[in-house]
Amino acid sequence: MMLGLGVLSLAPAVLLMTTCYVRIIIVLSLLRQAIGLQSVPPSQVMTSVALFMTLFVMTPIWTRVYDDAIVPYTDPEVAMPMEEAFEAGVAPIRGFMSQQIENAGNHEDVNLFFGYLRPDGPFPETFEEVPLRVLLPAYLISELKTAFLMGFQIYLPFLIVDLVVASVTISMGMMMLPPAVIALPLKLLLFVLVDGWRLVVQMLMDSFGTIG
Repeated sequence: MMLGLGVLSLAPAVLLMTTCYVRIIIVLSLLRQAIGLQSVPPSQVMTSVALFMTLFVMTPIWTRVYDDAIVPYTDPEVAMPMEEAFEAGVAPIRGFMSQQIENAGNHEDVNLFFGYLRPDGPFPETFEEVPLRVLLPAYLISELKTAFLMGFQIYLPFLIVDLVVASVTISMGMMMLPPAVIALPLKLLLFVLVDGWRLVVQMLMDSFGTIG
């Protein structure tokens, strides 16, 4: 009983890891750090933005899961077996994870985990041959790598602002004035002038490609 409740309590978090949430929340968190804001926007706001974007991106996938698995399984006239319904429901999610790994060019992550699963066996030639227990961790590692790369691209312009401000304050002999005091409003101004939120969201949405 307790074991079942524990599994059920972890199920939402596990399902969330199969979506685009990981990439979005990491990029947004790195954006906040790059600007130099530790608690603005609040974590609740960042999480809400990530969840709403995840819902937007994953809706076509979840619609296919509902139509292909849940509806036939719950329809008394169809009476789809549980195993068949599970495979039909997992297929769209597998396709999404495989697409993201392929788009990022992180096939070596699949080979990494597959090599530990079957050290002597041949590596899979297609994603359909990859077991789910290999695809899941490979997808998470691929998402982390992609999110960190996008975070670096976001960090770079703000790092340049920090370096310029630090150089100017030192050259003017203002040693007692912390560069962050001047850099923070300049970074906020830069972010607002270039419509930073739109650019970051657009970069994230474009990174997922066509979902359907």
